Amino acid sequence: MPTGPETGYDASLGEKFVFVTGGVMSGLGKGITAASTGRLLKNAGFDVTAVKVDPYLNVDAGTMNPYQHGEVYVLKDGGEVDLDLGNYERFLDEDMTSDHNVTTGKVYKEVIDNERAGEYLGRTVQIIPHVTDDIKRRVREAAEGSDVCIVEVGGTVGDIEGMPYLEALRQFATEEEPEDVLFTHVTLVPYSQTDEQKTKPTQHSVKELRSIGLQPDAIVGRCEDPLNAATKEKIALFCDVPTEAVFSNPDVEDVYQVPLVVEEEELDEYVMTELGIADKARPPAEREDRWRQVVTRETTAEAAVALVGKYDMADAYMSVTEALKHAGLERGVDVEVLWVDADDMADRHRDRLHGTEAVVVPGGFGSRGTEGKVDAVRYAREHGVPFLGLCLGFQMAVVELARNVLGLEDAHSAEMDPDTSHPVIDLLPGQRDRAEMGGTMRLGAHETTIEPDTLAHEVYDATACTERHRHRYEVNPEYRDRLTEAGMVFSGHADQRMEILELREHPYFVGTQFHPEFRSRPGRASPPFVGLLDAVLGDLDRRAVVDGTGTGTGHGNEEVEV
Repeated sequence: MPTGPETGYDASLGEKFVFVTGGVMSGLGKGITAASTGRLLKNAGFDVTAVKVDPYLNVDAGTMNPYQHGEVYVLKDGGEVDLDLGNYERFLDEDMTSDHNVTTGKVYKEVIDNERAGEYLGRTVQIIPHVTDDIKRRVREAAEGSDVCIVEVGGTVGDIEGMPYLEALRQFATEEEPEDVLFTHVTLVPYSQTDEQKTKPTQHSVKELRSIGLQPDAIVGRCEDPLNAATKEKIALFCDVPTEAVFSNPDVEDVYQVPLVVEEEELDEYVMTELGIADKARPPAEREDRWRQVVTRETTAEAAVALVGKYDMADAYMSVTEALKHAGLERGVDVEVLWVDADDMADRHRDRLHGTEAVVVPGGFGSRGTEGKVDAVRYAREHGVPFLGLCLGFQMAVVELARNVLGLEDAHSAEMDPDTSHPVIDLLPGQRDRAEMGGTMRLGAHETTIEPDTLAHEVYDATACTERHRHRYEVNPEYRDRLTEAGMVFSGHADQRMEILELREHPYFVGTQFHPEFRSRPGRASPPFVGLLDAVLGDLDRRAVVDGTGTGTGHGNEEVEV
């Protein structure tokens, strides 16, 4: 936050809060709307943080199925959280902690533990005030030290599991000064069959919100196109807000364009005015413009990258696809991610590997799809296709080499095949007697030492890196020497743990036990992903020399069985 006489900023003003709720349906993009608002406030010179409220009873997202909830995003402190925290880290370029994700499981566990410890002095423990007080405490503690805290409430207004949170926010607003709190409601504005923008869903959503005692200060309409003037006026009239408090958030080609769209709508200016901080902001001409420069950078090349996974759902691999996008922004490459179903490699999905310039095998758990991932690794290894394996992808690269180069036919991970005679991947020390699943893996940021004169050293341009982990199993050190003799180089390690692998005599074959995608940002792309695209660009250049097109005679078009 800019301080001093040139801004007139008074630190005694304390934190400001923007609460973002959603109506009509989930998945509208209120998280992106909230993150975009935060990005613009940061551009204006404010310290911004974010809190995601998830009204489910899980303590964290660590045990949740990706099909139901998308990817589990890992924070630097090891917190396993909702994927929206990933959006906040990417948009704000700030590291969050577990405290920035509030779940019903966390809240109720705290309240019940306090009751068992006698903290409430014999009083009857109730939703109000004990649960709502704990919610308010968590929000305030997460906001400490920031100028503005964006708080996104998951789900939609009217959901029974979200009621304690909305009540807590109602109380919160009465306890703070009016200019310190702003409520933003994100709602759907669909089209009718006659192409009319319909406001009735928004009206009913706001009516539900007002019945709880909350009046939105701003309404953001999600629609295919910008809201027309008549639609804005109608929403303002029936939802009791000024017309200038109704904003459009239309569909865009890429989510990183959303801050630019809502900036044109002047949502950030309205928020700063309502919070009484407009006079503390940097003048428009002096605001940070790096975001616009990065996300509008022109591309000069294209690359098709095969993403070989088993969760046929985009949100399950969000950080991986975003990291590929960040690398593309950095290198001027338009990356097309082609989904390859690892569980269907024996059929048509195997053919999708042909014609791609790179292969990425991401993380995952369980045995389903692992044989397909091993096949994809073998294809990349044998045909010189740039390859990046992440966590489980790293482990399947070890399995593939053990099977097809060392000749250990039943080599596998003990996770997938407990009876294998060659457990080249085995449990971490101290994991064998774990009774609980949640929060018991190797989690969060850990440092990896990088060997000099290796590809990893070239990629990171450093002798160490700090990346985030989420795994129980690791390379069995009993097989390290044999794997090394077969051509695998373990170029990164943490004590006796193998953290990075690469292959000799290959354009780019890299695996990481950690998840580098979790630290990738627009304008600060993850080094292994940038290295992957550098290898692709080098190969495209090579093929352009060979056939004059860059697409004709390279490995991408060879019809070779895996």
